[in-house]
Amino acid sequence: MNIVIQILLVLVTTVTGYFIIREIFTSNFLGLFGALFGLALGYAILKVEEKLKGISLKTIFGSLVGVTISLLVADLFISKLLLTLVKDIPITLPIYILIYFVLGYLGFRLGEKKSQTIDLSKIPLFGRMEDEEDVKILDTSTIIDGRIADICETGFIEGTFMIPQFILYEIQHIADHQDPVKRTRGRRGLDVLHRLQKQTFVKVKIVDYDFPKLKDADTKLIALAKRLTAKLVTNDYNLNKVAELQGIEVLNMNQLASALKPAILPGEQMSIKILKEGKEHGQGIGYLDDGTMVVVDEAKKLLGRGVDVVVTSVLQTTSGRMIFAKLKEQAEKEFYFPDEYKLEEQGR
Repeated sequence: MNIVIQILLVLVTTVTGYFIIREIFTSNFLGLFGALFGLALGYAILKVEEKLKGISLKTIFGSLVGVTISLLVADLFISKLLLTLVKDIPITLPIYILIYFVLGYLGFRLGEKKSQTIDLSKIPLFGRMEDEEDVKILDTSTIIDGRIADICETGFIEGTFMIPQFILYEIQHIADHQDPVKRTRGRRGLDVLHRLQKQTFVKVKIVDYDFPKLKDADTKLIALAKRLTAKLVTNDYNLNKVAELQGIEVLNMNQLASALKPAILPGEQMSIKILKEGKEHGQGIGYLDDGTMVVVDEAKKLLGRGVDVVVTSVLQTTSGRMIFAKLKEQAEKEFYFPDEYKLEEQGR
């Protein structure tokens, strides 16, 4: 729909440019230059539209107020002061343009800077518009995960959380499922929504937007995010990628959790408990407190025991982080007695 409107805009500017220049100069040939000018004007308007999308309502409102006041001051300055004091010098068009442009520019810049101090929430109409500026749509995976409520309690995320009815129905369906595991996850999602409604930093809105022609909930979420120019909060990798391909800004809780994990570098030592066997021969697997998997060479024989290990490498995958390590004794032997270690490895 947006593309159709944009094409219509360019078409209107091109056609009207042709007729305006043709009427002024009574020449069909010059009218073609008018059409080119109209085409360029339409393109420029579309580019300005793209820039305006990233400007906040506060900045636009403050800039408009600044320009309006400055132009009123310029009009009063010319009509009441300049024309009264300077009677012998003719006030020509360039002088008018200079005064209006300089004062208009100063008003625009001043309004833009001071707009950050404006609290539009005091004005009912603008307060609602300001709330809608920072809209985030939550999907089922984020709500059931539950970490979003903990993050909101810290005040790191603000704005309006929008929950479509079809997502609420999906969580309710999971909460009524016969499978006890799914039923527990669904009920946890409902509890998380109740927690979010009690938050002071965010506002939760249940909306009745729906797209009957679309069957899949993920497709509906993308369509809704496009319509509202909203951010999408999800833990779903596939939904994340599809939304980004369609120009939607995505907030991923898993990516946030990975970014907040402390950096672990090769050579660092840690203590873990070997819980199960690895896929490769002799490997043992343990886990850090945050759930990060640690694969330890030659640790299969130490199942159920706590060991000291040395990190050899860290692998970042789409599903999380994996750490590869060696037993501390093995790493020290390799470092201090490399020749003996190589002979031992060859003997195996």
